[in-house]
Amino acid sequence: MESKHCRISRCADEGGLLAVAFAGEAPPQTSKIIISNLGPHVRFEDIEHLLNQHGRVISCDKLTSKDPTTQTVAVTYETTEQAQQAVNELNGIDVENKPLKVELAVEKRGRRGPRGPGAPFGGLPGQSRQTDFPLRILVQSDMVGAIIGRQGSTIRQITQQTRARVDVHRKDNVGSLEKAITIYGNPENCTNACKRILEVMQQEANNTNKGEISLKILAHNNLIGRIIGKGGNTIKRIMQETDTKITVSSINDINSFNLERIITVKGSIENMSRAEAQISAKLRQSYENDLQAMAPQTMMFPGLHPMAMMATAGQAPYPGMYPAGPSQGGGDTQETTYLYIPNNAVGAIIGTKGSHIRNIIRFSGASVKIAPIDETKPQETQNERRVTIVGSPEAQWKAQYLIFEKMREEGFVAGSDDVRLTVEIMVPSSQVGRIIGKGGQNVRELQRVTGSVIKLPEQGASPQEDETTVHIIGPFFSVQSAQRRIRAMVLQSVVPPQGRPRQPKLQKDPSQSEAASTEQQQ
Repeated sequence: MESKHCRISRCADEGGLLAVAFAGEAPPQTSKIIISNLGPHVRFEDIEHLLNQHGRVISCDKLTSKDPTTQTVAVTYETTEQAQQAVNELNGIDVENKPLKVELAVEKRGRRGPRGPGAPFGGLPGQSRQTDFPLRILVQSDMVGAIIGRQGSTIRQITQQTRARVDVHRKDNVGSLEKAITIYGNPENCTNACKRILEVMQQEANNTNKGEISLKILAHNNLIGRIIGKGGNTIKRIMQETDTKITVSSINDINSFNLERIITVKGSIENMSRAEAQISAKLRQSYENDLQAMAPQTMMFPGLHPMAMMATAGQAPYPGMYPAGPSQGGGDTQETTYLYIPNNAVGAIIGTKGSHIRNIIRFSGASVKIAPIDETKPQETQNERRVTIVGSPEAQWKAQYLIFEKMREEGFVAGSDDVRLTVEIMVPSSQVGRIIGKGGQNVRELQRVTGSVIKLPEQGASPQEDETTVHIIGPFFSVQSAQRRIRAMVLQSVVPPQGRPRQPKLQKDPSQSEAASTEQQQ
């Protein structure tokens, strides 16, 4: 069941409202059902069609079963009505010759929410969750001076009055007509700061005879469907309740490096502020639901912040949602990964004058270097080039995703086939036997669970170096899962008694010192 959690999160995310429950809180107790007496080999995809007949599934977590020969799962629906209907309709249905036992979940009083796969993220304090979601707005560049004020006086005053932090990104996109502003704080403080900014903008517009102003809210593309609502119901309701006109920019305006859409609100300052509060509440709620839906995937991708997983299949991380470095207590963990790309794909990865590789570096926060062709070897024998990626787990995820995605976009695979690339990571030679397992059982299980091909030296071969190369071959999700699981195994084995992880020393890549600048590589 665990290996299908990614299917669950996609199901929960496609164009509809999700549950109101915030991550870290138990969902309404009657929106969750317990399904028991599932056969030991039943997977999520085997019962997905049955579950979806009764509503939208938000999460599916495996529980400890009283009977070791069967499985028990907790399924959370969008509403209490859907959960009740599922109980009424699913009870007794045969799945693999076993009748399902379905009942409403009853949470124990005082319990702080579901345990299990989502538990690693239960440690995030509930009081600070709301500040995780900033308000991002877009303003005309010629308004920035007025918003900041002489020697920063205006923005300082806004910050003091509203107790929100306001970051003006004036150095981003030099020469652009609009600049982004990110506002951090609890919802009320963010709304108050936004309203003050609108008042400053209107005053500036009056002084320069520019007429009425509008509010432009930036929102990740993943969240837009829930702002619009089914048949446009949600956005229509907000417009009616706040007496504003609201439009959303086209999906054609987004790309791999900018996945934000623009929600434009027009009306009086008071009404625009009311609309912003409703829009932000909906965005924040949707973000929290997505975070909750992603939590079960930590079993597939240990050590990774769940929002980093949004950098997949049109789901890039929400800007400003988590720090650049690892957030799961990994300190300044820097990982080195080697990824191999076909020679004829190098130009596409680098881009015109190095533009694409620079974007990958900027967007991911990783160091990305493509090794030059080895002049000492015949060129026709060199079919692949090694890309060295150095960065945190989140940076690795994003940089590798963008390379896989660019390969797909450029048509380096036929039809709908997945892009399959070779990735190498270094592990301490002393850990190779543990990764392989007795009779190769561990590596076989890793290959089965992740869907990737994993190659290590034969067990018993004497290591020549302190570190050994692990070759991982497969599509993006498969190689990510394999990397994270192998690194987690190594990390567990090198934790000293005090509990502080000791990072294995990574072998220095000789190609890094030789790598030419991106312009020369092409």
